[in-house]
Amino acid sequence: MRTHTKQTQDNLTPALALDILKEGNERFVNNIKTHRNLLQQVNETSSGQFPFAAILSCIDSRTSAELIFDQGLGDIFSIRIAGNILNEDILGSMEFACKIAGSKLIVVLGHTKCGAIEGACNNIVLGNITALLNKIKPAITQETKTITERNGRNKAFLENVTINNVFITVQKIKEQSSILNEMEQTKQIKIIGGLHDIETGQVIFYE
Repeated sequence: MRTHTKQTQDNLTPALALDILKEGNERFVNNIKTHRNLLQQVNETSSGQFPFAAILSCIDSRTSAELIFDQGLGDIFSIRIAGNILNEDILGSMEFACKIAGSKLIVVLGHTKCGAIEGACNNIVLGNITALLNKIKPAITQETKTITERNGRNKAFLENVTINNVFITVQKIKEQSSILNEMEQTKQIKIIGGLHDIETGQVIFYE
């Protein structure tokens, strides 16, 4: 598979960019990897990059966006932080990806059995981790279905909070970046969420 060029990037719509990720994840789930000459891609991207999507995912070692979407060098911007939370630097990175570098899609990708989500649900207090986990607390507050066992041992509660966290982050991107919000309103980009099941490899997109 060839590396994306300015022309191929320009010809993509946000919907087509999403289709590429869906197709890549299907290959990943079925253990069908696209053949890529990585050294050739190194050479082809040495003078410039034209990624079609920016993906905010967790640092979890099982959630590498390049792998679960079967993408190569120069294909996607990969932003990784525990709990796929949002801050000013990440928002600026997304603005760079879309407004400057031409990406057509932003995906906030949560995943099942997330340690950061579990830590927030268990009210872990530890060094700088505390401030990070506090950013997940609104997703816990928003979960009102669970009355008892509101902790990380409750799988249903944990998944509900994980999904809430994805939607909250998507909404924050739109609220806190006038650049990205305007680009989505004018259909230059699409901003969506997704959930990666670490047991199956499957990604569900929330469009």
